Amino acid sequence: MAKRNILITILVVFGCLLIGLFAVYQVLSSPIDKTSNASIEVVIPSGMTTKNIAKLLKNKNLIRNDFFFRVYLKLNSVSSLKATTYTLKKNMSLSQIVDVLEKGNHYNPDSVSITFKEGESFTDYASEIAKHTNHSYEEVIALLDDTTYLNSLIEKYWFLTDEILDSNIYYPLEGYLSPNTYQFKNKNVSIQEIFEVMLNQTEQELKKYQNSLGNYTVHQYLTLASMLEQEGTNSKNRKMIAGVFYNRLEKKMNLGSDVTTYYALQVPMTSDLTTAQFNKANPYNTRGPGMQGKLPVGPVCNPSQSSIDASIHPTDNDYLYFVADKNAKIYYTKTNEEHLQKVQEIKDNGDWIW
Repeated sequence: MAKRNILITILVVFGCLLIGLFAVYQVLSSPIDKTSNASIEVVIPSGMTTKNIAKLLKNKNLIRNDFFFRVYLKLNSVSSLKATTYTLKKNMSLSQIVDVLEKGNHYNPDSVSITFKEGESFTDYASEIAKHTNHSYEEVIALLDDTTYLNSLIEKYWFLTDEILDSNIYYPLEGYLSPNTYQFKNKNVSIQEIFEVMLNQTEQELKKYQNSLGNYTVHQYLTLASMLEQEGTNSKNRKMIAGVFYNRLEKKMNLGSDVTTYYALQVPMTSDLTTAQFNKANPYNTRGPGMQGKLPVGPVCNPSQSSIDASIHPTDNDYLYFVADKNAKIYYTKTNEEHLQKVQEIKDNGDWIW
């Protein structure tokens, strides 16, 4: 009887071990980021060992574990990986990556890589496109004046609506183009293709929120996210600032965000503005008249995933004001009196940002 119990125990332990190993195998074989469609260049020179290839892929954040990569090759009898230049993505599973490396990938020397940074505006993106392709800055800007083209995008993407056609909006796709590094076939790539690749990535990022949005539209969430991108510095303080902005909207207060004023005037954030400029009426300027309880008419930059998440999942708080010092430390207050006192304290300490 005792031997039988021991045998059963051994079988149970062995079964649990197998289940655990299978779970680990599944996790380590899964894509790093299923939502990422950005291209990552990987160069494997002739003679590189499997061990170094594994380290390279781990450093590129394309696989979860370099040792498991080598184990996977052994388990699947993969004996040869081709030396060349590859274009891989984080949404590829381990099996897909190994399959590409085993078959070899034709390298395109004419391909162009364009990096669109978080927090930059559509005009910055237009400059990058002009810099890396055969299209001019003016061509990129002009495309957004084509209502027929914009309507075709609205029909194709669920998150694009007639809100982008508001005549007060400077650039209809501002805020909708996902920041990332993308690779295209050559310099003749069309502007439409570039936008489509970026919008496809945006769709992947917004999909998880599609059935759980609150009382605001996607356009409004992206508008707030664009403000959070430039007002905050990380996910935590962006969520806090989002809570403050929602409190002010609920109380029908002006959001009073300087970043919206700069965008409204289309001047760099480093420019000195007058009181008259800060108070100038403009559908973007949340410091101007008639903007009580209102968001800007549209986004003021292209926000990161972190800022989008913050706009949809803010941190609840009872603050109505915030101010940052030159060290990017943010202070939150509940009344205007407390806010002004904190501003003066920052100035007295020599930490005022201006």
